[in-house]
Amino acid sequence: MLLLLPTATYRASDFVAAAQRLGAEVVVASERRQAMADAMDDRAVVVPLADPDAGVAAIVALHRRSPVDAVVAVDDQGVVVAARAAAELGLVHNPVGAVTATRDKALMRTALAANAVPQPRFAVAATVDDVPGAAGAVGMPCVVKPTGLSAGRGVIRADDVAAAVAAARRILAMADGPFLLEEYVPGTEVAVEALVRDGVLEILAVFDKPDPLVGPYFEETIYVTPSRLDPARLARVETVTTDAVAALGLREGPVHAELRLDDERDDVVRVIEVAARTIGGLCARTLRFGAGIALEELVLRHALRLPTEGLARERAASGVMMLPIPRAGVLARVRGQDAARAVPGIVGLELTVNPGRPVRPLPEGDRYLGFLFARADTPAQVEDALRRAHAALDVAITDSPPGAAPEGAPGCGP
Repeated sequence: MLLLLPTATYRASDFVAAAQRLGAEVVVASERRQAMADAMDDRAVVVPLADPDAGVAAIVALHRRSPVDAVVAVDDQGVVVAARAAAELGLVHNPVGAVTATRDKALMRTALAANAVPQPRFAVAATVDDVPGAAGAVGMPCVVKPTGLSAGRGVIRADDVAAAVAAARRILAMADGPFLLEEYVPGTEVAVEALVRDGVLEILAVFDKPDPLVGPYFEETIYVTPSRLDPARLARVETVTTDAVAALGLREGPVHAELRLDDERDDVVRVIEVAARTIGGLCARTLRFGAGIALEELVLRHALRLPTEGLARERAASGVMMLPIPRAGVLARVRGQDAARAVPGIVGLELTVNPGRPVRPLPEGDRYLGFLFARADTPAQVEDALRRAHAALDVAITDSPPGAAPEGAPGCGP
């Protein structure tokens, strides 16, 4: 099992543990040399994830020395390399064009539009000078995005043309153009976790996002499953997700999608994002299947062509809270951790930033302080436990030293 693990990912241990539970020999591939590489031989390799040609060549060379049975990317950075390499080696894979579209928001929007999948109106601005025309085409308010970043980084709501231009200039400090401008869609947002097998989509879980995401930045906090949507709206979410996956051409592996529901029209559901990977950060720990099987193991079973039938999600409600960063600076301390863990229903608290490290909120930042996990009989109890535990935490942030780089955990969304 070749796992493409970007150096900055926090998901390495969960995927490696899942592979080991399956009895698979794990080969870890990342864009930089591992500290223990000399002792690991071909179990730790360098694969340039930002250069697909070089990345695929490295994987093919590894396969010639020591054949692999599956190639799995755990984060967005590796999905194109994984698809190309698996295709060349004859392993389970997504079409390369489909995966490429999930990594470029403009390509994704174009593919969805060509197949009449409901989504916000959109326009692409090649440069900052093109932003006013694009804003006029989609209407106000709008959302300005870079086409290639994820985890909410660089996503900014603008209420007028001047604000849209300012947002584009701010994005340029994070990524080159072009810019995607989308109609701002008010309403409730949900996330869908799914797995595609031979082109057939299976919905694994639908998460409610009870905190409103209205901008100007879109920092996610709480995810709770099962969804409390009524059956008709839930069915519409599943149908639109299925149509989006088909429109993009995804055929194998995990899917994480974000959709918005119109609060005034029950039948209106629009696609916000689709990613060809599992839910981000440590949020997959909320999900268990069958007799306690983790989402990562389900994904690896599929990649290895092992049986996955009958592994339905557990009946208990569960959820996660991505701990927000209140302001930029240096994390001084997080008090109240024992009190947070003692809240009934809380099953875990993991901080992913050490004291003394710099932090930065969205839209420039793409990370969180950590994660709270809860389980209970009902979604309402899960949400209440997460809010009470978060209220018990006292986060202190001091001013940041010049030139400090942020550290933390990526969020759950695309």
